[in-house]
Amino acid sequence: MSLHIKNGRVIDPANGIDAVQDLFIVDGKVAAIGAAPAGFSAARTIDATGLVVAPGLVDLSARLREPGYEYKATLDSEMQAAVQGGVTSLVCPPDTDPVLDEPGLVEMLKHRARRLNQAHVHPLGALTMGLKGKALTEMAELTESGCVGFSQAEEPIEDTNVLLRALQYAKTFGYTVWLRPQDAHIGRGGVAHSGPLASRLGLSGVPVMAETIALHTIFELIRSTGARVHLCRISSAAALDLIRAAKAEGLPVTCDVGVHHVHLTDADIGFFDPNARVTPPFRSQRDRDAIRAAVLDGTIDAVCSDHTPVDDDEKLLPFAEASPGATGLELLLSLALKWADDYASAQPGNALSLALSRISHDAARVAGLDAGQLAVGSTADICIFDPAARWTVEGSVLASQGKHTPFLGYELAGRVQATIVAGHVAYERSNTRNVS
Repeated sequence: MSLHIKNGRVIDPANGIDAVQDLFIVDGKVAAIGAAPAGFSAARTIDATGLVVAPGLVDLSARLREPGYEYKATLDSEMQAAVQGGVTSLVCPPDTDPVLDEPGLVEMLKHRARRLNQAHVHPLGALTMGLKGKALTEMAELTESGCVGFSQAEEPIEDTNVLLRALQYAKTFGYTVWLRPQDAHIGRGGVAHSGPLASRLGLSGVPVMAETIALHTIFELIRSTGARVHLCRISSAAALDLIRAAKAEGLPVTCDVGVHHVHLTDADIGFFDPNARVTPPFRSQRDRDAIRAAVLDGTIDAVCSDHTPVDDDEKLLPFAEASPGATGLELLLSLALKWADDYASAQPGNALSLALSRISHDAARVAGLDAGQLAVGSTADICIFDPAARWTVEGSVLASQGKHTPFLGYELAGRVQATIVAGHVAYERSNTRNVS
């Protein structure tokens, strides 16, 4: 199908494009930007006047809840949430049931996702069998089945020798290991950031050193093995200082942060709001401010939704008993734009492009995906959105089966008008201007 997107503000951070131009798509690829290619005839035209035409978003952490947790969400609902949020590629952790530790499970998930013909799904394989931290998985076979890296999800490896062997193996074959730095014992069972607020509320705490101690161990193992490691969901200023130093040293590390942590602090727990129960916990204002600055200076390579749908039975409980997690696929764009708006004075004329880069091209680079850009010849994964349109976050407007987020009731800017995946319109709001 040939598609003509006209009069939109094309922003492609990867190629330094920010201008009102037309975009032409042929056979699922970007055929031209600006002038139509020779002999082009549009089967459909979308009028993007007043809208931003950007690369499709790339989300580094989205739990789809299949297989095993269909009562929390289904692949159908979460893929619809992805395209409704402008996400065209997503990486899903391996903590399903059964765990993604065998090639057949990975192939089944990818096959189901392809049949839905919506966003591209890129699974992470389990680093150890059953995520138990004992025996390594068959990484080569999992890679052949479509895994883009290997992860323990939220399960730390207690035996450092196992992690050492995993990194040695990964280095040998050029795989990336995705780790969320957390000590296996310090802060275990904690539900909130260790600090005055948790003490006043009587909540068990997770200290920052649970993150930094794990980072020291990981960095020593990287120095020994040379393995490439992606650090997931960083939450503290102290951790960012260590990562900044590790990058300056030349260690092959990247990191991301959940988009909720870009904006919220432990004070947003309020009066025990279970919607603010997340992992890692929201930390102090100093930590939040350090995260926001690290998105700006590039210490944080990418921002992800950390999409974790939770059902009512597990969320509508006392704070300490509620399951951690929040929906995020449909909020990723708007919350990134909110960060850009807050930093517009620090990066005049560039904050929007930088924010889009962190959720598209930079995220794709971390995952080793050929995505997140609009270069001629690239796959036509595109997000068309209205940066000025405002919407109120309510469960009724979310396509995700998970309706719980600490941003319920917030008014945010940025509405996706259309999402194009490999050249086909996977989502379109009813008021999108177009002529067939």
